[in-house]
Amino acid sequence: MSGPVIELQRVTKTYGTADAQVHALAGVDLVIRRGEHVAVMGASGSGKSTLMNIVGCLDTGSTGRYLLDGVDVRRLDDRQLSWVRNRKIGFVFQSFNLIARTSALRNVELPLAYAGVPAAERRERALAALDRVGLSARVRHHPSELSGGQQQRVAVARAIATDPVLLLADEPTGALDTRSTADVLDLFDELAAEGRTLVVITHEDEVAERARRVIRMSDGVVVSDRSQRALAG
Repeated sequence: MSGPVIELQRVTKTYGTADAQVHALAGVDLVIRRGEHVAVMGASGSGKSTLMNIVGCLDTGSTGRYLLDGVDVRRLDDRQLSWVRNRKIGFVFQSFNLIARTSALRNVELPLAYAGVPAAERRERALAALDRVGLSARVRHHPSELSGGQQQRVAVARAIATDPVLLLADEPTGALDTRSTADVLDLFDELAAEGRTLVVITHEDEVAERARRVIRMSDGVVVSDRSQRALAG
């Protein structure tokens, strides 16, 4: 491990005004270093989703400082933030967020296209990412022709295709059956073992048990932060 990928310094997030204010984050300090596999847990309203949005540069804190890979994101304009989300962060969502009318290959190529990667290189990198998640035989299939677990693996391939510094997964197994959940968690274990930085937002103990570090949130603050041994695959 080297320097921090994520560094939050007294980050707050407040919604509303006056008597209607909601303090979603109430001063969060957090450091996640390169190569860590971290699960963030908490009940509804704990602040974990707000934290994810800030870490993913989908929102900004009301006060405090957030450094992503050493860069203070509050200093970035909209164009620069868009570039950061495309190049620095790979997103994996519960609902997969795949384009229904196009192939697995085209779905994985999409962020590379936005990044301006030439077509030949784009195809090569997308094929490599699909092979990495075990779907080299499904590159021409549309999402409707894939199981839920396969769709989530396409989403993971899309997330790693740009070689981001951070993989950010939001309830990635929430829509999956038991077998598909195990397959996706095994894949996360493998990616973490390769040294990728992985942050998973989850309410499921089974998912959190796979991480090497578990952060628990309540009422907008971190109430527990512990390291643990990853389970054998």
